[in-house]
Amino acid sequence: MRRTKRGRLAAAVTAAALLAGLFVPGAGAQTPAEEERIVFTLGDDNDIDSMNPWVGVEAPAYLMYALNYDLLVNFSLEDLSPAPGLAESWEVSDDGLTWTFDIREGVTWHDGEPFTAHDVAYTFNRILEERQGCCIDYIRQAETVEATDDTTLVIQARRPTVQFLTAYVYILPEHIWSELDEEEVKTFENYPNPVGTGAFQVVEWEEGQFFRMEANPDYWGGAPNVDEVIYRIYQNEDALAQALLAGEIDFADTLGAGVFDSLVGQENIATNEASIPSFEEIGFNAGADENYPNSDGHPALKDVTVRRAIAHAIDKQTIVDRILLGHGTIGSTIVPPVTDFYHYEPTPEETIPFDIAEANRLLDEAGYEDTDGDGVREMPGGGEPLHFRYFVRNEENSTVTTSEFVTDWLSQIGISTDVRGMSDTRLTNVIYDGNYDMFHWGWFPDADPDFILSVMTCGQRPPDGVWSDSFYCNDEYDAMYEEQQTTLDLEQRAEIVKEMQRIVYEDAPYVVLFYDRNLQAYREDRWTGFIQQPAENGDLLAAYGPYSYISIRPKGAEEGGTGETGTTSSTGVPTAVWLGGIGLVLAAIVVWLLLRRRAGVEERE
Repeated sequence: MRRTKRGRLAAAVTAAALLAGLFVPGAGAQTPAEEERIVFTLGDDNDIDSMNPWVGVEAPAYLMYALNYDLLVNFSLEDLSPAPGLAESWEVSDDGLTWTFDIREGVTWHDGEPFTAHDVAYTFNRILEERQGCCIDYIRQAETVEATDDTTLVIQARRPTVQFLTAYVYILPEHIWSELDEEEVKTFENYPNPVGTGAFQVVEWEEGQFFRMEANPDYWGGAPNVDEVIYRIYQNEDALAQALLAGEIDFADTLGAGVFDSLVGQENIATNEASIPSFEEIGFNAGADENYPNSDGHPALKDVTVRRAIAHAIDKQTIVDRILLGHGTIGSTIVPPVTDFYHYEPTPEETIPFDIAEANRLLDEAGYEDTDGDGVREMPGGGEPLHFRYFVRNEENSTVTTSEFVTDWLSQIGISTDVRGMSDTRLTNVIYDGNYDMFHWGWFPDADPDFILSVMTCGQRPPDGVWSDSFYCNDEYDAMYEEQQTTLDLEQRAEIVKEMQRIVYEDAPYVVLFYDRNLQAYREDRWTGFIQQPAENGDLLAAYGPYSYISIRPKGAEEGGTGETGTTSSTGVPTAVWLGGIGLVLAAIVVWLLLRRRAGVEERE
């Protein structure tokens, strides 16, 4: 995921399914009479791009996937350690190569068909066989995946690894998806009524207007307290804010700084500035070359000197101050600092500061000169002018405003830009085809750095991959990526991960502009039961699991089910855990791998 970005928590941050064990099946509020249905309405300015979880890239899609589907293994609310999902428990062999998962019994798909271990094996094997770019990096170390019976899944790993316990892979129904061949999967709309095992199911979608989800009263993790969730799309943030004030919606998400500030202190409105693992970047077409004959990216952007010069020419602090109005911090590397254990911050000697003079010096020395006096440099030897297409997102006006600053700064170093706004779907297609020079977008990565690191691997470049949007490729980086996947010592893994960030920072396929915050507002006169993660300043809706969507209830309603059971109301990732040691997640995994060999519900109680 993106929030207003490509979403993997989707980001995404809502990418994990409901934590089993915290909620008692059937303990939720009783379904009311039809005229008393409880509906929670969320407003945003971004739409789903696809109902197909192997195709979608936008954050609203990942919100939907997280409610509609489940994971094999979930993430606990307390410390993000592995928790039961569709697998109730698991064990690993002494050599760390054989993983056996006990699959939950009695779970049904939304269409009433029984869920079994064969559905998990089918999902994983198809990803491996077809090298599905959305998901393959999560399970790349799997040699074989087999359902030995309806309740047992066995994975043989290529090398010792713990990646199967942190895999954001939505489990799909074999009886539906097996009817599609490899080409059909790419265009499968998966609508109406996408079938999953999740706490909600999409029942209606009007593209560009709304989608509606109904609660699954028989959900294995416990029935939600609401009967419906409606996600309504607004054309701009002003309309979104007015809808909240008028009571047309209950919650306004991913607000811009100015609109958010205007809602602070309004009657019946509560605001929340959430710390999130998110960043925005300007990306470059850094590697689409002879291997991509349809790409028409500017050749100068394959030169790291040009990309570093552009990085020097962008004043990130001004963007934070003028665009975010202070609701964020300047950015550097692709693993956000909220994931402190793995985040790498460049040293003073490595930092690429805002320095127009240095940017001009780099371009001068590299032979990019303005030979005709029009203010625009040309390629060395008097070639193509440095005139770049610069794509921004119509769905996020701040990218348009940012481009005005960036265009001015680049003009000061002899680079001209043609700024064009387009829809997210159109921009995704343009990037996938390699027909771009620069773009402004952002990421909302997973808690573990593996996913965002995978974005920069050679294998994620189109057409084989899905997530690369810079066409960046570095063989040394790729070797380190595979090494960190199988390094069980956390300190050693962190060093590898940090070195990978340093390489990408210096090669500059991205200029990470800032680490933003999610600005939210809701009707505090109507709703309660939100679950924040981290507990003190986290997102009210997006957590590692759809906790809030399960637990929210009308204000004044009885506490019950998943509302506030003594676990959901008082837990959440402590700030110290979130900010100071996300690596503890894998530490717990490694302890289980090397010492305990057995993980089940009884061992976490």
